[in-house]
Amino acid sequence: MIKSKPLISFLIINYNNNDLLNRSIDSCLKQTYKNFEILVFDDRSNQSITRNIKKYKLNNKVKFFLNKKKKSYIPEFDARNGYDFLIKNSKGQIISFLDSDDYIHSKKASQLIEVFNRYQNISFIQNLFVNKNSKKKISNKNFFLGFFPYLAPESCISFRRNFYYDYQRDTKKLKFKFNNLWLGLRMGLYSYYKRNDFYQLNRALTFYENFGESLKFKKFNYNWWIRRKDSFIYTYLISSKKNILLNIDYFITTFVVFFLKIIRNEN
Repeated sequence: MIKSKPLISFLIINYNNNDLLNRSIDSCLKQTYKNFEILVFDDRSNQSITRNIKKYKLNNKVKFFLNKKKKSYIPEFDARNGYDFLIKNSKGQIISFLDSDDYIHSKKASQLIEVFNRYQNISFIQNLFVNKNSKKKISNKNFFLGFFPYLAPESCISFRRNFYYDYQRDTKKLKFKFNNLWLGLRMGLYSYYKRNDFYQLNRALTFYENFGESLKFKKFNYNWWIRRKDSFIYTYLISSKKNILLNIDYFITTFVVFFLKIIRNEN
């Protein structure tokens, strides 16, 4: 059973966001819930993060790690390798992801702990976010014909440590497949369809920036449809539920992908 005031580990992956990284770290340091640690993984940024490291040198809540291994330059794989490394080096019973260009509300940790303490059967929480590009609070509504639940970006997900170990064990064979599916999305699908321990926290506790790879998956563009089809297949493989491939959303997605590939001369 989880302790009433467990340690929470904020894990931050940084790649070429040195100017925004301090904002992410500071938002974690300003938490009203004080039992936390912050681990930062720099994934071979083009610019040195020496200045960032020096700023927090005397703060024992913040630890920096530099990637000394060769990058794959497949963003999903590189980010997952970074999170794997940080989880192994973290100590918290609760893990919370945060991209280095995003930041969080000062009460995020306390509200997460409240939910985890109240519901012992919940292992995975996602919160809502404010999109800093549009300055809008994002709701938990999804495509009206959609089969999937609303799944938030990685900076909005938190989970119990043991959940992650179970996820790794149960999805090991799919680790290097579906490189359009980011770790947070995979974990959300696993929690919702495989384990049924998913919780939607309808509070905007993350401030999210649409930079980098997320721009490749703008709603209804080609990459968005490809990822959607991959999500169906991935979910089917981890859950073996036949209805995942027997619904109107999957049929529409399959048709659109087929049509788009013809246009792009990929068939």
